[in-house]
Formats: sequence, structure tokens, C-alpha cells
Amino acid sequence: MARIRIPSTVVILFVTVQTGFLLFMYARYSSFMPQTEEKPLQAHILILSSWRSGSSFVGQLFSQHPSVFYLMEPAWHVWVTMSQNSAKVLHMAVRDLVRSVFLCDMSVFDAYMPWKRNLSDLFQWAASRALCSAPACDSFQRTDITSEMACKTLCGRYPFSKVEEACKTYSHVVIKEVRFFDLKVLYPLLTDPSLNLKIIHLVRDPRAVVKSREQSVKALARDNGIVLSTNGTKVEDSKYKVMQEVCRSHVQIYETATLKPPNFLKNRYLMIRFEDLVRDPLSEISEMYKFADLTLTPRLKSWIYNITHGQGPGKKKEAFKITSRDAVSVSQAWRNVLPFQKVKKVQEVCKGAINMLGYQLVDSEKEQRDLTLDLVLPRRQNQFSWLSFNPKH
Repeated sequence: MARIRIPSTVVILFVTVQTGFLLFMYARYSSFMPQTEEKPLQAHILILSSWRSGSSFVGQLFSQHPSVFYLMEPAWHVWVTMSQNSAKVLHMAVRDLVRSVFLCDMSVFDAYMPWKRNLSDLFQWAASRALCSAPACDSFQRTDITSEMACKTLCGRYPFSKVEEACKTYSHVVIKEVRFFDLKVLYPLLTDPSLNLKIIHLVRDPRAVVKSREQSVKALARDNGIVLSTNGTKVEDSKYKVMQEVCRSHVQIYETATLKPPNFLKNRYLMIRFEDLVRDPLSEISEMYKFADLTLTPRLKSWIYNITHGQGPGKKKEAFKITSRDAVSVSQAWRNVLPFQKVKKVQEVCKGAINMLGYQLVDSEKEQRDLTLDLVLPRRQNQFSWLSFNPKH
């Protein structure tokens, strides 16, 4: 039989074409296959709260951790720049800024601070231990417990570019915000594959919040106007209209997260009461750290004890500072300070939140002043748990 001889160049060409065709078919086929998304390298934690609820304190519990890059209320810049708008209108701008910060993209601040900036141009920058230590500032080590005063003295003139540089070197990015009033606004972040977002929802007895707000009336006036949609007019919340909106938002957030929540919220929402936190700090903080995949260090344990076992409730001029105080006294101060008529009014506008979040109403001044009567109810045995959650019910 005669043999057909095929030149080697033809064989090579045939193999090459065949290989290319197979690669093309594989690529086309794999494009229809579901892609397994890699978990983002960083963890993202949003501390969701309202003004005067102890959120600055909780923020510091995370900020002082050596694995955490923390910013305190970066959306302040949005509200200051666009204060003619309502909170609802600003929700999307706030959400977009928060997303960019989580991704360590600080160019988002160009819209709100177009000038050449230093660290000190960022709102409450010195509350961030990460911006007071390397690589943002050479004066402190990551394991140091930093103070705002020392940080402001030594680190304020470092360039703003250090914010982004530092952010990229941490395993956890934590943001504290008081400018979200609806959990559903955050759904795009919770479903964003580039984020690994968990939410810590911090609440506090509305009566204690009112007492604390009275120490900061002027400082809150602009924010009050935005909450109440007054077109830029500052408002003193003497009729508790802002408190009513704050309480309504806590109810909305809690109900959305616990009553038939979407599957993507599973294991990504934790509600913490400020009163539980100050009564048993290490237990509650350990729970928050476990939720955030962080470890409590011996140095942090010591600092937490000292910061919660100071003398007295703190001074008026310290309203926005984290100083060593008797934290339990702070949480109960409203019972001795607020007139009963004010307490009654707060209870009227926030009754739903007080009941849902586990606080006891008082019916008289006698009950209010009787500190042997515990107004912080034990957490309900049937309180929402993901372990028992069944979407069919």
C-alpha cells in the first residue's frame, strides 16, 4: 500500500489550528459557567448608629485595634457640602462615599475637599489610630494606644495621600456612620462582590440619647435640619421631631434585619445595646470582635477596663471625646437629670423603639428616680437568631 507523506509543516499547522479551536471552545463554554467569586482580602465593618448613642466609644474599640483602619463619620463631608438637601436625598451620596472608603479609594473626597489637603482636613481624623501611626504618621506604632490630642499635635500636617496608603495595609476597614436611616439603602453594598461587609447596629435607650443630645444642642443643629428637611435651616430639636425620626430608623433597621431578611444578610448583622456594653464590656466586645473576625489583645483588654472604670459621668465639654468615665453611671445619668415631663414626651415619640429594643417605660417620676428598678430588660429568649431562622415562616 502506498503511504501518503504529509509535510511536517502541515502537521504543525493542523495541530496549532486544532489547539486554538479547542481553547476557543473552552473559553466560550467557561463563560457560561457560574464563576466562583473570591472573597475580598479585606473585611469591611460598618458601625451603624445615631448621634449620642455611644458610637464614638464603640468606634474607638475598633480604632485602637492594630489590624483595623478606622474612620469616624466620613459622610460628614457629604452633609456639610450639600446641607440644603434632606437625609433621604443624600443617602446615595453617603453610600457611594462609604463604598469608596471601604475600597481604600480616597479620591471620592475630591468632590468635597477640592483643595490640596493634609490629614487634618478629614473630619475627626485624629480619632483614627491608623492615621496616627505608620505608614500614615511616623510618631506612633500600630500597637500603641493613641490619644486624639497627641495625634493632632504630631500628625496633622502629613499629606492626605497617607489616608489611602495606610488603608491598603490593613486587614479590616471599619467605618462608623450616623447618617443612614434605612437598612435597604445598604443592600447594594451588602451584595457587592468587591466588599466583605458586616453591620454592627448600635442602639441606646432614647431617653439617655436625649439627655446626651442636650449637651450638644448647637453642634447638632445643622444635622437636625437635614434630618427634618428644612432646606439648610438649623434646628434645635425642642419638640423631639429628630428623635422621632431616629427612633423610627432604629425600628426600621432592626425589623428589616430580623423579620424575613434577605439571605445575603445571613451572619452579617449584629445588634448591640449600649447599656449591655457598659455593664459587661469584655463580654460584649468579645462578641463584636468575634463577629468581625478580630482577636482581643491583652493591651486592649487593659485599655478597655481603664476607659470604662473612670470617675463620674464625664463633663459637658467632653461630650464628643472619649475619656475615662464610669460607663454605667453614664448610661443611667438621664434618670437623675431629665425632668419627668421630658421623659414622658420622649416615651410618646419613641414608644415603639423603646419596646422593641428592650427598654422599660416608666409611669412616674418615682419609677424614673428609683435606680433599683432596672429599665434595661434582659434580651428576650425568643429574640431573633440566624440559627433558628426559617424563611418559610
